[in-house]
Amino acid sequence: MSKPTPLSGFPEWLPAQRIIEQRFLDHIRRTFELYGFASLETRAVEPLDQLLRKGETSKEVYVLRRLQAEGEDTSDASLGLHFDLTVPFARFVLENAGKLHFPFRRYQIQKAWRGERPQVGRYREFVQADIDIVDRDTLPAHYEAELPLVIGDALAGLPIPKPTVLVNNRKVLQGFYQGLDLVDPEAVMRVVDKLDKIGPAGVTAELAPLGVTESQAKLVLALAEISSDDTSFVDDVRKLGISDPLLDEGLAELAAVVEAAGAHSPGLCRAELKIARGLDYYTGTVYETQLAGLERYGSVCSGGRYDNLASSGNDRFPGVGLSIGVSRLLGVLFGENALSASRSVPTAVLVAVGAEEDRRACDRIAAQLRARGIATEVSPSAAKFGKQIKFADRRGIPYVWFPGAEDAADTVKDIRSGEQVEATAGNWTPPAVDLIPVVEGTFN
Repeated sequence: MSKPTPLSGFPEWLPAQRIIEQRFLDHIRRTFELYGFASLETRAVEPLDQLLRKGETSKEVYVLRRLQAEGEDTSDASLGLHFDLTVPFARFVLENAGKLHFPFRRYQIQKAWRGERPQVGRYREFVQADIDIVDRDTLPAHYEAELPLVIGDALAGLPIPKPTVLVNNRKVLQGFYQGLDLVDPEAVMRVVDKLDKIGPAGVTAELAPLGVTESQAKLVLALAEISSDDTSFVDDVRKLGISDPLLDEGLAELAAVVEAAGAHSPGLCRAELKIARGLDYYTGTVYETQLAGLERYGSVCSGGRYDNLASSGNDRFPGVGLSIGVSRLLGVLFGENALSASRSVPTAVLVAVGAEEDRRACDRIAAQLRARGIATEVSPSAAKFGKQIKFADRRGIPYVWFPGAEDAADTVKDIRSGEQVEATAGNWTPPAVDLIPVVEGTFN
């Protein structure tokens, strides 16, 4: 068999990186649950007509194809892997509405698949951690102000650079564009959403075929340039001289989000009126999140308000959600060598084996330690103790346990400091900092 070649866009973390990922997920999960979100997992595949009914995503979906015998049922021939967790969640709500209590708060931590060009922090297979709140018929705007607080707490507890949640409201954009008498506001939003990539000149050029005049384009760009850590953006928008009822509604909702975030965690949110988000299903507040010093990598947590995604006939379940791109976040930080784990295994103690006939006794010691929550393994061989200590050191295991001979007491050695003390497996416990690997972040 020839040496395998890595598959681009499908990350496989090394053991130490996987430990870091698990610590991140544990903290994120715990934070979500502290805010009352219930766990949910949906299937990996969805019918293509469901995946493609909102947004321009047809080129990103992995379509499932399988060989079928003649005459075989082909009902599953039009399935695709989900590219995010919001569309499957909306389908789940519609299917299970009679079994859910509204407003329904859910979190979902799963893999998704997207056929895009791989690069640092962008993968074809990745883990997302989503939260959404949906309600029946109407969803109060205060939920749009709550979600950044949850994400702020989730990210603040991780060893990462300071996050800033950039917020806007599509009603602000649509109302402003309606006030400008633009023919296709949604198409204009999609162009403005590319401002950071193509610049003002590029935006102006792409707006022209949409019937946007040069003077209108200047106002569109003037709106996109507005940025504020407080509600002063409202006055800045008013100064542009455009009025529309939808614009007023959007400004009020956006101001409420910024005010709530400022009261909870000053500096958490910033109004950034160039943000639109590319998917068509967003109808209100939209969010993107950047890390201080790593803004060049773009958003690591995004989402927004959607009113019509989970709807069928007279059933309508508006919602708002935010998604942490866990793989994206980790990929960026791993690429910057900004994260480390104190060891690459969960093991805190290695029980040394003096001779193979003593292995069962060593297994009993390990079982006692594990019963008390101490991750323990038994040495793979009865080599000289020096070699067993080196084995532990190579793997980052901090303690080696030496069973006592005959009537002698057991001892445990901290191989980092060299300190060795008598101990019994029924009551010895390492310092809390050594019970599980420690994850640290270092940033320039």
